[in-house]
Amino acid sequence: MVWRQYPHWGTVEEKTFFEYDDVKVTNARFITAGQTYAMNNVTSVKSMTKKPPRLGGVVLLLVGLLMAVGNANAPWFGAILAVGAAYYLYQQKTTYHVMLTTAGGETSALTTHQQEYLSKVINALNEAIVHRG
Repeated sequence: MVWRQYPHWGTVEEKTFFEYDDVKVTNARFITAGQTYAMNNVTSVKSMTKKPPRLGGVVLLLVGLLMAVGNANAPWFGAILAVGAAYYLYQQKTTYHVMLTTAGGETSALTTHQQEYLSKVINALNEAIVHRG
């Protein structure tokens, strides 16, 4: 348990709302990947979703399938292209960001591919803001 001394309020306990790996949310701090944000500077929190661009992979997949079916001399080339494009599309993952708004502007404080994990961090940050008063 950590105790903090505030000049006008006396001693206040630092309450932890979330902690997992290198991410920690308390009423005083948000720590992620070696970066620490003071919660008293955070005015709002939101999530942002960024889907990867898939158009190029879809086009390559279609070209590969057409080459595999329509090319009697080398259908294997089209099949390899189609399999490569399918693997590329499979590896593409949606990215989720924790966006913090402070007096200095908006910043992406945490990036993950796990939506449920991001939701837990966002909820903890909102609880910390409410707890702050």
